[in-house]
Amino acid sequence: MAWTACEESAMSRALDLACRGRGSVEPNPPVGAAVISADGRTIVGLGWHERYGGPHAEVAALASAGTAARGGTLVVTLEPCCHHGKTPPCTEAIRAAGIARVVVGTRDPFPRVAGQGIAALRAAGIVVEVGLHEREAARLIAPFTTLVVENRPWVIAKWAMSLDGHVASPPGTDRWISSEESRGLVHELRGRCDAIMVGIGTALADDPLLTARPPGPRVPLRIVVDSLARLPLTSRLVQSVATAPLVVAVGPRAPVDRVASLARAGCEVWQSDLPDRNARLADLLATVGRRRLTNLLVEGGPELLDSLAASDAIDEVWAFIAPRLIGGETSEAVTGHGRAAANLARSIVVEEVSHPGGDILIRGLVNP
Repeated sequence: MAWTACEESAMSRALDLACRGRGSVEPNPPVGAAVISADGRTIVGLGWHERYGGPHAEVAALASAGTAARGGTLVVTLEPCCHHGKTPPCTEAIRAAGIARVVVGTRDPFPRVAGQGIAALRAAGIVVEVGLHEREAARLIAPFTTLVVENRPWVIAKWAMSLDGHVASPPGTDRWISSEESRGLVHELRGRCDAIMVGIGTALADDPLLTARPPGPRVPLRIVVDSLARLPLTSRLVQSVATAPLVVAVGPRAPVDRVASLARAGCEVWQSDLPDRNARLADLLATVGRRRLTNLLVEGGPELLDSLAASDAIDEVWAFIAPRLIGGETSEAVTGHGRAAANLARSIVVEEVSHPGGDILIRGLVNP
């Protein structure tokens, strides 16, 4: 398909606009749209899905264009919806606006749409073309696709390490390996994720809050994988449950009194009877998916990351490498028997390399 220069430009603008909705629209996908005039030369309207329950990108762009939309082209990153949800069908709004042509980035994987939006527009006599910047459009909604197709969240694994492989500073020294700028990026990421998960080892060693500072568009659910319910009631995680929800995921051997104490302290205790640790973790991810939580950030520790990697459950990696040599025995970011770490390393497709505060940030996809 040959796309016009104006359509190419409009889709690029729409993709950029869609990113503004990340963290505010979930469990819906981020979507952007642009309207081109009837002569095909000018972008006359722009819009994006700004918040869950609010107008969709198509409606916002059509409102921005007003009467200039009639006879024009709607360029949208995702197939328009054709069903009543929180808002009326976008296909009806497109038809009512007099749009003659719709250019779609990628099809919607949601079963109530899944090609039906395109079919409804064509049935109304509107020309529909699909596939402009399709790879970028599909990447944009990858977390949403994972949620609706696999019924689990998109898992982002994050760690910081020194140049010689340490993920923790020696006792009694500066606790931060990465730079202030790197930590700021992590807080931004936290603020648009639905949940943040750590293992009990990280919770005990670091006593983290796992909140976004400053706050982002979401208040993430905090999850501690804690098979034996060892999380202290005095930890900052437990002490802050009134302002940020906390789930403690325990196994079948967790002491009853410890489970009860955590529950009385305001924690939600999720307990699995499955004896196998990896099976419990898969069950936990499925539970998170059933709650319609789209993005799950995993911040350690090494054993938890290894279990996720071994199960092919990591979708995206944010690895911060600080130009520091700590010395001594290394503490690997992903540990275990080495098989999971090797598989993970071979399958990462790098999307970004940047240098926040002198660190190296490598961000990439696993099994894209």
